[in-house]
Amino acid sequence: MAGSSHGHTPAAWTGVTIAFIGFCVSGAFMVMAQPAGFWAGMALVVIGGVVGWIMSAMGMGQPKDRHKDLLAAQREPASVEG
Repeated sequence: MAGSSHGHTPAAWTGVTIAFIGFCVSGAFMVMAQPAGFWAGMALVVIGGVVGWIMSAMGMGQPKDRHKDLLAAQREPASVEG
């Protein structure tokens, strides 16, 4: 995945950051046995996914056909000079 820049976009970073905060909130409230806080954290996880999807739809994500260029570059034979 490192060669394809997978996930290195503002949409991905924002969505994952919000979802991560939601997981942390849910975990903390689960330990404190507070169901309302747990579900609020889970709502943040869902919001993170929605925000990432909306930002991607607004053009802040990776284009859908980006992987085709990378696959074509990988399939080209390396030229041997001799």
